[in-house]
Amino acid sequence: MSIFIDEKTPVLVQGITGRIGSFHAQEMIDYGTNVVAGVTPGKGGMTHLGIPVFNTVEEAVKATGAEASIVFVPPAYAGDGIMEAAESGIKYCVSITDGIPTHDMIRVKRYINSAQPDERMILTGPNCAGTISPGKAMMGIMPGHIYMKGKVGLIGRSGTLGYEAASQMKELGIGISTAVGIGDIGFDGSAIDTAAHTGRSAGSTAHDVQWNYAMDDIAIHASTRTANDDSAVAVSWTSGSMAIALSHASAGATGGATANALSIGTSVGGFAVKGVATSHSTASKDSVGLSASMPVDGLGTVTFITGSNDTDAQSSMGIGFAKALGGGATLKGYVGSVNGNDVADLGINLSF
Repeated sequence: MSIFIDEKTPVLVQGITGRIGSFHAQEMIDYGTNVVAGVTPGKGGMTHLGIPVFNTVEEAVKATGAEASIVFVPPAYAGDGIMEAAESGIKYCVSITDGIPTHDMIRVKRYINSAQPDERMILTGPNCAGTISPGKAMMGIMPGHIYMKGKVGLIGRSGTLGYEAASQMKELGIGISTAVGIGDIGFDGSAIDTAAHTGRSAGSTAHDVQWNYAMDDIAIHASTRTANDDSAVAVSWTSGSMAIALSHASAGATGGATANALSIGTSVGGFAVKGVATSHSTASKDSVGLSASMPVDGLGTVTFITGSNDTDAQSSMGIGFAKALGGGATLKGYVGSVNGNDVADLGINLSF
């Protein structure tokens, strides 16, 4: 027995006219998914891939009776897209988009949970491979041919490992009723960002044990490096578009040096700004930093960063970008100057 979707489920695609959304929408249609509508603001009235396109999810639901939605929307707007689906009566939503700001997802969770339990939209993702009921319907980016219809349910966080599990099960003759990739929010929020920054200020290296917990508007992060007793803890609070975090870190490797940090961030219409101030037990390492980011067509999210250490007269400045490629892959680049030295970096981040 399949869950969430089957061959009769009417599906709409948010972002259907974009390059990624268009490609995977066609894959879903070819698989047999009952795609009834697409949504792209400003392109309502057109037909794409033989599917009618609407300006809003509400219009699409009223016209087609869509019950499920898959989101191929850039990170800065994906949170609003998910909430629009919930507001419009969508019962099941899959968010493929990765890199969505954590405080946006906290708002999304709070909004979804504000509905009555029997009217509450089910959300899978973000940053997930999607959901497939083999032989019936697919809402996602997975290769449908490796899934064999059967009676075993498959749930996994990693899209790639989910594909591998499905492929090996098929070789063994074990079929799948529904496979769900739950994804990974990435937790790139204020608490973890600030804890990591504070830890570096204290002289700590990468931590090998981490614990994260989020409840409504509060997120807590704690981590340690067992080899040398480094530790960090941070608490963040989100209200609307505002996020505030406090953190403390100590580094056993540097004789017990400690650091405390405060960060404040906000976002409006896709533009986000964040400031961090750090106080170190060694006064010469006190520092401040500021970042601002915004979505740019073709580049994804572009971020400007500047920071300084007043006592040591050290400073840094640069600009970077992060572009989601799909499937958990993000292309990231950075150019800037650190203490008068030019630096550049380019790479691909893979989330499993």
